[in-house]
Amino acid sequence: MNKFFSVADVDNLDNIVKEALELKANPFAHETLGKHKTLGLVFLNPSLRTRLSTQKAATNLGLSVMVMNMDKDGWALETRDGIVMNGTTVEHIREAAAVMGEYCDILGLRSFPSLTDREADYNEDLFNKFIKYCGVPVVSLESATRHPLQSLTDLITITEHKKTTKPKVVLAWAPHVKALPQAVPNSFAEWMSQAQKEGLIDFTIAHPAGYELAEEFTSGAHITHDWNAALTSADFVYVKNWSSYKEYGQVYPVSENWMMDNEKLKLTNDAKVMHCLPVRRDLELSSEILDGPNSLVIKEASNRVWAAQIVLKRILEHLSK
Repeated sequence: MNKFFSVADVDNLDNIVKEALELKANPFAHETLGKHKTLGLVFLNPSLRTRLSTQKAATNLGLSVMVMNMDKDGWALETRDGIVMNGTTVEHIREAAAVMGEYCDILGLRSFPSLTDREADYNEDLFNKFIKYCGVPVVSLESATRHPLQSLTDLITITEHKKTTKPKVVLAWAPHVKALPQAVPNSFAEWMSQAQKEGLIDFTIAHPAGYELAEEFTSGAHITHDWNAALTSADFVYVKNWSSYKEYGQVYPVSENWMMDNEKLKLTNDAKVMHCLPVRRDLELSSEILDGPNSLVIKEASNRVWAAQIVLKRILEHLSK
């Protein structure tokens, strides 16, 4: 593995999940693999789980870690080519990424979308230029369109807690007070659609009309606006808000109650409930779920370490060839 940006960078989902769970059972089995190598974590946006879990995973592999909060500590980046930099930007991504690549053996990058220009966000210009100019393997710590470490974590968590060979997994839209990106649901849909193709799960997406995700992420998924039908016999319910893709970044009014609670849980197969966090209690997901026996959110967050560790391990193995 020489980069980690989407499910396309993994050749077999079952294998990578099994290997991640082996690392969970023996975290320090490869503690010298990253000796004398450095991981740089570059954040243009806030992070809690991604930053801490990736740092811990790197430490387990013997890597040194440097963290750069570009939104607070770095210069304002220019990503466009062919312009005179006489405005607010101070440093061009060509030099910034190249210099980071000189200091680090692997780089992780996190940035959020603008939610104002769909074409620019979905072109992933920042990530693609970062990969082009840094000269070292790059790990996505979340981008405008995807959050692959979270999605790998989710598949690890589902595999760990499933009670049937092929569980029914539901991605369920939830309310929120503001427009949120599609990155997490895009990525979850992409990974679960692939898991379905590999015979690991059955996958359904439930959302109100107007909240359709881009078709490139949902191939093969059953998509419905019927919340109750989607929940019927579900083994896992993954709760997440997102804004409109078609009317990019917009929020449509929804009159029905789309918050997951114990009453809706009765429709399921005693489903385990997941959320990537942070979560707004009693808006996206009820406190009775979060504090109850069906919640996997803390165990899910804990598994972020093993998702990051297996990705870093595979990249280190690639570098050592």
